Amino acid sequence: MITTVLNLLDKWHLKKKSVAQNKKTIFIKEREILFVNMGQNIGVEQDGKGDEFLRPVIVYKKFNNSMFLGIPLTSTLKDSIYYYNFEFKSKTDGFRKSSAILSQVKAYDVKRVKFKLGTINKQNFMELHERFLESIRPKDILTPRKSEESPEGICSNIVSKEKKEVK
Repeated sequence: MITTVLNLLDKWHLKKKSVAQNKKTIFIKEREILFVNMGQNIGVEQDGKGDEFLRPVIVYKKFNNSMFLGIPLTSTLKDSIYYYNFEFKSKTDGFRKSSAILSQVKAYDVKRVKFKLGTINKQNFMELHERFLESIRPKDILTPRKSEESPEGICSNIVSKEKKEVK
């Protein structure tokens, strides 16, 4: 098992060198679904598949023409707070059911983009957004404690209200 993973990491390292040298410009928009060279990652981090280590990713937030926050997809539909199931029209094979893996959100460089696969519709994107916010909300905010051991009220504002000159 470990030998297989190490071999995949070696293959990804070679592929990553060519991805890093990618000079083509791909313009992206929020809501687009892209195939990206995700790579071979560690442990339970989501990996790409095949020789190119590809995986579809939704552009959740475009920061600029070079970088975006993406949410990877899987074709395995899951019923969990950390997944959002939806269907979209793929440019390659008609309608496709997918599950956004909300726990695997990360920043991507557009150099990783291989090609555009489709677009998630606005309604599904809004639902995905709400589910994502729900999935990252800390437990204490979801179910606040109302006990004496609660840290509420023991913190004080340590920032001085006086204006200080910065030199």
